[in-house]
Amino acid sequence: MNRAPTYVRPAANQDSTWYCPYLSNRLPSPCFSPYSILNTPYSPRMRLLAFLAFTTSAFAAETLPLWKGDAPEGDGKFSDSSKAKLTVHLADKPNGAAIVICPGGGYGGLVTKGEGHGIAAWLNSHGIAGIVLEYRLPAGRPYVPLLDAQQAIRTVRANAAQWKIDPKKVGIIGFSAGGHLASTATVHFETIETRAPNAVTGQSSRPNFSILIYPVISMDEGVHRGSKKNLMGENPAAGLPDYFSSQKHVKADTPPSFLAHALDDKVVPIENSRMFFAAQQKAGLPTRLIELPNGGHGLNGYKGPSWDKWQADSLLWLKEIKVLP
Repeated sequence: MNRAPTYVRPAANQDSTWYCPYLSNRLPSPCFSPYSILNTPYSPRMRLLAFLAFTTSAFAAETLPLWKGDAPEGDGKFSDSSKAKLTVHLADKPNGAAIVICPGGGYGGLVTKGEGHGIAAWLNSHGIAGIVLEYRLPAGRPYVPLLDAQQAIRTVRANAAQWKIDPKKVGIIGFSAGGHLASTATVHFETIETRAPNAVTGQSSRPNFSILIYPVISMDEGVHRGSKKNLMGENPAAGLPDYFSSQKHVKADTPPSFLAHALDDKVVPIENSRMFFAAQQKAGLPTRLIELPNGGHGLNGYKGPSWDKWQADSLLWLKEIKVLP
């Protein structure tokens, strides 16, 4: 075994139960806390390594406010920013790469464990800094999540030296609606109100790459209605569905993307990923799409062969585009 386990909650189970996808095929029952891994039927060495892998990541993290003071809404207005924050998980053996993590939740909530801190722990085990973004929920203010994602990327670059990050290896990953946010940050960078009075300045908000896992992409084709309503309201203003349909805005200078989607996803159809992949191919970008045979939306609660497949393949892709050594 050459990678450390990560502990996450499955999408369908938001109680206090924790799972370890890396070890799930050997664990007889859920772990009710990270500490109970010490009581699993593993060798003492594996139990200790699993425990240390989780606790090192979980307790070394630092949470920072994303904005100082009120945050922009994209229309000249400002509002409370207290719910927008970054949790910085730094790797023990950093390789210079960093990824901003956008949890899903249909733009109506945030799945911060399975699609946030659990992902950061997995990234840390491969030397990558994982920065969990708790973005503001839009509630009909469509530019708010994108502004937060742009601010997060600039913040990572502004702290690159302190966090031992290469500013040319800063990416973004997102799941479901968080995948939509990551895709909009991929195609719309330095475009809206990036010069807010309290924004990080002197840094680019263009990610060097993106990883989109069962993402919402389109806001007018194969749309996830809940995400669309929460992002843009019941009756979106003219032009908004087009602006937030990311497949329509891929250009030659768009960062490359890795996508993964299950064929049996009934919540967000795989056509979303296919559209974005086709647009990136047309632009000549080193994109990659893996179509997973099963797993549905959430890939079986963040465990199993399909979950393992996208993680393994995304790391290989990061090596191919020279982000990882």
